[in-house]
Amino acid sequence: MPAKAPSLYPSQLRLLRELGLRLREARLRRRLSVSQVAERTEVSRPTLNKVEKGDPAVTLGTYLRVLAVLGLEKDLALIAAQDPVGRRLQDAGLAVPRRAPKRKVLADSTHDPQDGQEGDSK
Repeated sequence: MPAKAPSLYPSQLRLLRELGLRLREARLRRRLSVSQVAERTEVSRPTLNKVEKGDPAVTLGTYLRVLAVLGLEKDLALIAAQDPVGRRLQDAGLAVPRRAPKRKVLADSTHDPQDGQEGDSK
């Protein structure tokens, strides 16, 4: 773990705390002890307690290992899967291809439009 937790906004800290609580609830629903999950994730009990409190100093890899032990690792794939704002920004920045100017049709001297036949065959 980093020596110092990164500075986060209060709303971000709240999100991490809520994540920690959900992980704790998932562990309790599965009737797993802190010791069991810590052993399976290969972290110490105090680190697992930090995860369940939403400590920002805990690495994302540790959160992922806890999710995996609880069978919830696929939930990580849902994070940022939908990005409507980014899509709108991307679409707004797309350049509209310019069309080439229309070509002027030159009159063909070998074609007589009145008889529908070419002029050289007369």
